[in-house]
Amino acid sequence: MTVLFSELLIPGWAEGENAKIGLDAVTGNYGSTFGESGATTLPCHNTDPETFFSDKPAEISYAKALCGDCPVQRACLQGALSRQEPVGVWGGELFEDGKVIAAKRAPGRPRNIVAATSVEVDFAELMASVAS
Repeated sequence: MTVLFSELLIPGWAEGENAKIGLDAVTGNYGSTFGESGATTLPCHNTDPETFFSDKPAEISYAKALCGDCPVQRACLQGALSRQEPVGVWGGELFEDGKVIAAKRAPGRPRNIVAATSVEVDFAELMASVAS
């Protein structure tokens, strides 16, 4: 399930037992607790947003590292889980299709890796069967 911006505008989306946690609940609380400019000191507000939505492993690692020192990391992760974020790094975790994943798969077709197996061959028997 993906939450579109248009769905966020529907009254009641953040109410009830299936409520979703919006970004304002995460950064808004942070801003009100630590002053109005509090949210602008968060790592995700001071970094290129593309870093958190990159396909490059190095940028994904960097985004996760930025989240490591964030004071609202846990709330951000909780909110992303409730919204089933479709992609990106949220709360120090990588999301794809609304689920936390360990790493992104490289684009393209996966490699065809055949496991090597050992087979014992009796060469005398093989040669006899070929000769017949």
